Formats: sequence, structure tokens, C-alpha cells
Amino acid sequence: MLLKQRLHLPLLNLTRTYATKMSRISDVVFKDHRELQDQYKNIKAAKDADTAIRWQNQFVWELARHSLGEEIVVYPKFKKYLGDVGEELAEKDRNEHQIVKDYLYKFQSLNPSQTEFIPTIDSLMANLQKHIEEEESQDFPQLESKLLADESQEMAQSFERTKMLVPTHSHPSAPNKPPFETVVGLLTAPLDKLQDLMKRWPQ
Repeated sequence: MLLKQRLHLPLLNLTRTYATKMSRISDVVFKDHRELQDQYKNIKAAKDADTAIRWQNQFVWELARHSLGEEIVVYPKFKKYLGDVGEELAEKDRNEHQIVKDYLYKFQSLNPSQTEFIPTIDSLMANLQKHIEEEESQDFPQLESKLLADESQEMAQSFERTKMLVPTHSHPSAPNKPPFETVVGLLTAPLDKLQDLMKRWPQ
């Protein structure tokens, strides 16, 4: 029963992959953004250490996968569809991701009893929120304007599939561009997923 509980996150993600067949890439990315914002609120509102740890694990798991999904699937499309402007957007977003990854790497090893726990997630979220606002108001509207509906839907499916294969912890020293990012991610992911089996998750 305990093992089944610990495995529920990847299984739910598999279900979600098939539910995105008619979703555009911005739909699935923005949905992740809302979930991360909610998880942050749950960490802050936790009444005890156990609850905080569960939401910490969920937040780290989701943000690590989301960031790599964007870097592998979405950002290369910025250059393809938006040219030089898209290449600049992708580079800006990768740099913003690197800052967030550094904070996430620190946060994933902290315990709620440590004084750095809340200040670290607050700093992380301040940077992430700025990044989210820029993506939603500028980057993705520009990309979607160049995509056909089926191209956007195919990208959404690829994004969700990629999230199932990439590492679930922050590795800020790893490459942040394909193809090396993809190769390193595939090598690192199994170790992360083994660690996930021993973690506690929200009920």
C-alpha cells in the first residue's frame, strides 16, 4: 500500500499525457505554472513539518520536470518559429531557469526546521514568478501566433512525454541545452526516481 502511494505521481502524469491530446502547448505549460503556485502556497501554509516536507517533495518533483520539459521541447521551437528574436527569448529563459535551479538545488536538501527553509523557497518563487509572468504575457503568445493548432498540440504531447523521462531533482551543473541536456537527463533520471520511492508525498 505504501509503495502504491509513493508511485501515484508518475502514474497520474501518464494519465495526464493522454488527456492533453487536444491541448495547446501554452495550456499545459500554464497549467504547470498554476500547480507550482498552489504547491508553494501549500508549503507556506503547512501546519507541521510532515506536511511541509510532502509539499516540498511535490514542488521539487514538478519544477525540475517542468523546467527540463521547456528546455528540451519548447525553447528550441522559439528559434525555429521566431528566428533571432526566438533565440534571444530562449537564451533569456534558460538563464532565468538557471537561477531557479540553483535555488531549487538548495531548497530540495533543506528541512522545514531549518531557518533557511522559508527564505529559500520565497527567493526561488520570486524569481520563478517573474519568469512565469514573462512567459505567459510575452514568450508563449509570440510562439502560439506562429504555430498551427496541430503543431501546438503535438508540442504539448511531447512536453508531457518528456517530463516522464527527465530527472525529478535539480541538477544545476548539468547542461541546459539539447542534445547534451537530454543525454545527461536520461542517465540521471533513474537515480532520481529511485530516491522518489522513499519520499513522502501529499495525500
